[in-house]
Amino acid sequence: MAEQKRDYYEVLGVDKNADEAAVKKAYRVLAKKYHPDMNPGDKEAEKKFKEASEAYAVLSDPEKKRQYDQYGHAAFEGGAGGFGGFDFNSADFGDIFGDIFGDFFGGSRRGRTNSGPMKGANIRTSVRITFEEAVFGVEKEVELTLKDECTTCHGSGAKPGTSPETCPKCGGKGQVVFTQQSFFGTVRNVQTCPDCNGTGKVVKEKCVDCHGSGYIANRKKIKISIPAGIDNGQSVRIRDKGEPGTNGGPRGDLLAEVVVGRHPIFQRQEYNIYSTVPMSFPVAALGGEIVIDTVDGKVIYDVKAGTQTDTKIRLKGKGVPSLRNKEVRGDHYVTLVVQVPDKLSNEAKELLKQFDAETGSTLRTTQNNSPEPEEVKDKKKKFWK
Repeated sequence: MAEQKRDYYEVLGVDKNADEAAVKKAYRVLAKKYHPDMNPGDKEAEKKFKEASEAYAVLSDPEKKRQYDQYGHAAFEGGAGGFGGFDFNSADFGDIFGDIFGDFFGGSRRGRTNSGPMKGANIRTSVRITFEEAVFGVEKEVELTLKDECTTCHGSGAKPGTSPETCPKCGGKGQVVFTQQSFFGTVRNVQTCPDCNGTGKVVKEKCVDCHGSGYIANRKKIKISIPAGIDNGQSVRIRDKGEPGTNGGPRGDLLAEVVVGRHPIFQRQEYNIYSTVPMSFPVAALGGEIVIDTVDGKVIYDVKAGTQTDTKIRLKGKGVPSLRNKEVRGDHYVTLVVQVPDKLSNEAKELLKQFDAETGSTLRTTQNNSPEPEEVKDKKKKFWK
């Protein structure tokens, strides 16, 4: 028993009153999704692609659409060729594939021209800065190799006294047409001419200084103004410092990626800064002043008596400036940690014991509640049994 075909309108997901543009748009979406070149080896995708193509071939043709609306799939039974038993050669697949799938076959969209002015390519580089430089901004200088117009041929690439000639391969159009076999026969596609790179001109006698390229490479130093508040991985764009344009087009841009070095004290999250500051036990217990390092310098903070370890304080406006407005800054959050001395004199130890005795005898807690030796032994036996 033959598999029952789905309704063509259902396949494309369009209404029966959909016009030609809506049908074409719906098919584009499905064709891109299920095209075999995008899903190699996927039989289910290939099946759906063929189903959508069959539906488009019918609904995009006014006469076939009229027959389908009147008789359904029976209108094409018994014919020859095609997926559905009839000839698909009249369907406008050449236009579809030239428009949508040109990039699948190495071509470009039909009718696109590259002979006009085109902006040059962007150049990328990286700049290393310190944590403080990222916070407050800095000006750096990088040295790059940039192309400039050849002063001998003035960018034409041709030997002085000669001129570029019309490209014989594309006839000066900058494009060549090639054919590609597809599911539906031969499809015509357009690509940039490989001989003239889309300019429509070729240089027969090359300039001796630039060797026909029209450009001379020079090492140049470029100043980059890095704004306050920039973060690691973000980039600064310097206009017109990239590759030269073609056919009179503007230069590309220089994109400098910022690499921010690690700081031994500070950590950053968005526009806030975080750090940890130690304080002595006497200061934590009795209160007192501590010195806190910030990106703006050292500040004195008054610790309250009885401050516990891991207490967090906020220094408002001591964080990172906003990229949009350097007058608006984040905050600096400080975690206070009680620092325990690891070296004590005998006098200091005795004083600590006296302090402990006065505040609760915590050092004698286990001694006061310790069981008899035999009980201890029994409990140990039970524990390790």
